[in-house]
Amino acid sequence: MTETTLTLNNGVTLPALGFGVFQTPAEETVAAVTEALRVGYRHIDTAAAYGNEREVGQAIAASDVDRSEVFVETKIWISDYGYDATLHAFDKSAGKLGVEQIDLLILHQALPSRFDLTIDAYRALERLLADGRVRAIGVSNFMPEHLDRLLAETSVVPAINQIEVHPYFQQRELLAKDAALGILSQAWSPIGGITFYRDGAHGSTLEDPTIVDIARAHGKSPAQVMLRWHLQQGRQAIPKSTKPARIAENLDVLDFELSAEELARIDALDTGVRGGPEPEQITLDTFGREIPEA
Repeated sequence: MTETTLTLNNGVTLPALGFGVFQTPAEETVAAVTEALRVGYRHIDTAAAYGNEREVGQAIAASDVDRSEVFVETKIWISDYGYDATLHAFDKSAGKLGVEQIDLLILHQALPSRFDLTIDAYRALERLLADGRVRAIGVSNFMPEHLDRLLAETSVVPAINQIEVHPYFQQRELLAKDAALGILSQAWSPIGGITFYRDGAHGSTLEDPTIVDIARAHGKSPAQVMLRWHLQQGRQAIPKSTKPARIAENLDVLDFELSAEELARIDALDTGVRGGPEPEQITLDTFGREIPEA
């Protein structure tokens, strides 16, 4: 069966499944994270730009689960890129989360139009890692060329690249690049939820006939099948929900296994169409926003 934990390139371990709070309103975040911790999640993924770090921290602090057992991940937004600005961004996030050490801190976007700031931001992450204020560092939405540029000017290979991956958008070239570099690929929108609010041309992965058929064969839900697909291919996945039944369901994926033929059928669903914004389109002019102080 699939391992329940994965090991990063610096030896730090984390759960194979995390719990995400992207687009979860702040007023719903405490309840969602509380329920996630109650049913067994031990990795919570948030971001400065989500506007709910404080509520994530409140839920963790109020939980019966010891802080040492919870792997906390957050992200630096592009408005806080630059060496000193990123060091301060750590202070803002740690303050809102109510923690002294963040388990995984990553850059939220590559920001190719100002990659000089990206490099300086990553060097700040390297400093935070060396000082023990974070346990691992990484990136998000970095394409192969962004990784090459980063590695040419920095010292620490990212532990994680958090990217959009689901049956309708599989980014195989990027997954191969991550693997070759020893970077763990971490799937956001792992069941394709982000496709729901695009043009709708590809419909919902939850209603895809192939996925529904495989789910029926295993007595599982389509979401569980997609999460299992990620795990069996060696990725970490970060599903999200605010509904208690869905939160629990998404974690219950370790008691069945997809066959090679079933994995191949899901692989064949790739459309090559990204659901989220193109990494090249993320600029300070279009996506910059002030991240409040702690």
